[in-house]
Amino acid sequence: MPDGTASAHQFRPKLATVLGEGYNAAALQKDFLAALTVAVVALPLSMAIAVASGVSPERGLYTSIVGGFLVSALGGSRYQIGGPAGAFIVLVADTTARFGLDGLLLTVLMSGVFITLVGLSRLGSLIRHVPHAVTVGFTCGIAITIFASQIRDLLGLHLSAAEPGRLIPKLVILANAAPTISVAALAIGAGSAALIFVVRRRWPAWPGMLIAVILASAVSALLGLPVETIGGRFGGIPNGLPTPRLPDASPMLMLQLLPSALSFTLLGGIESLLSAKVADSMTGRKHRSNMELVAQGVANIASALCGGISVTGTIARTATNVRAGARSPLAGMMHALFVLLFMVLAAPLARYIPLSALAGVLLVVCWNMAEKAEFVNLLRGWRTAAVLLTTFGLTLVEDLMVGIVAGCLVAAILAVVRRNARNEHS
Repeated sequence: MPDGTASAHQFRPKLATVLGEGYNAAALQKDFLAALTVAVVALPLSMAIAVASGVSPERGLYTSIVGGFLVSALGGSRYQIGGPAGAFIVLVADTTARFGLDGLLLTVLMSGVFITLVGLSRLGSLIRHVPHAVTVGFTCGIAITIFASQIRDLLGLHLSAAEPGRLIPKLVILANAAPTISVAALAIGAGSAALIFVVRRRWPAWPGMLIAVILASAVSALLGLPVETIGGRFGGIPNGLPTPRLPDASPMLMLQLLPSALSFTLLGGIESLLSAKVADSMTGRKHRSNMELVAQGVANIASALCGGISVTGTIARTATNVRAGARSPLAGMMHALFVLLFMVLAAPLARYIPLSALAGVLLVVCWNMAEKAEFVNLLRGWRTAAVLLTTFGLTLVEDLMVGIVAGCLVAAILAVVRRNARNEHS
């Protein structure tokens, strides 16, 4: 089976390779069904990630539609599904809180340019060598941080002040608001999460997230439950894509946004190539890492121009695509078109979705994101434990960039010490 790693093909999209090899009606049918399956998963998840990121739900849909289409059309993986990812929630929310929506869009655009340059510079293989303990550490740290960000909507709390971005101050203000808990919101949120887990266990082929969101919306509307909805906070969602426009920019603002853009670039590169690697392990194929990064960069630029948030390869949706029988990047492209179709047809109904139900969806995402067994396994060796806990702890109390950089530094220092010790004994 061709592995796609030949240097002559480094910057050839996998779509061109697939079409060049020959594409028939049977493959199209499989891609169509896989695309529909992934779109059903992506629809509620994209809105939930956007709301958790501090922006309106349609921003997540724009990201899935525009970014998802381009990631598949231009990417170096046959199976990669692009869109908004839970791993970016903390970064997006922090950037939005500090610089507003235009600042966020400019950050996404800048990171898109940087990721494209990284890919064109053929540095994709370097990103793939981030230590495994660092990856597990920041993934688990992000999962806990995202969960903390959903407590407010999950419990229907009314805060006396703006919710802080840092974990410890956030937990303090949430604890102070505990007396305002809404039983209805908790029932909807916890019930949605429980239903998703049950459906996934008993009927794994069913779209548990979409089923949970639809049922939660119907129950809250029919019973008139006092829970906050998308319509109550955002006024609903539009039924189409906006006209592309450049976000407001100035040299001073771009300089202020540079650290955030670099964080987006680093996380986007790592997350995308990890997702592509998961697809490789499931199919026996090999992705083209540099072409994948170029596609991710272009997708982020286009997403920013259309009002979307960060685009990256999404592990859960990519794995769903493979399991659903996808044969080519056309599945990812059609998934984006299906999300657009759902948005056009069902936009008026989105206003009834309870925010606590979306929090329940993200509760499941956090549980699945945290590599719990691998975390425990890495603690058994003191070197991997040192790297893991450094990354994990600093991701929680500081931020993602600090956690990744510190974890990589600790791993590098330990590797040098271990090599020197071996040389002394040889």
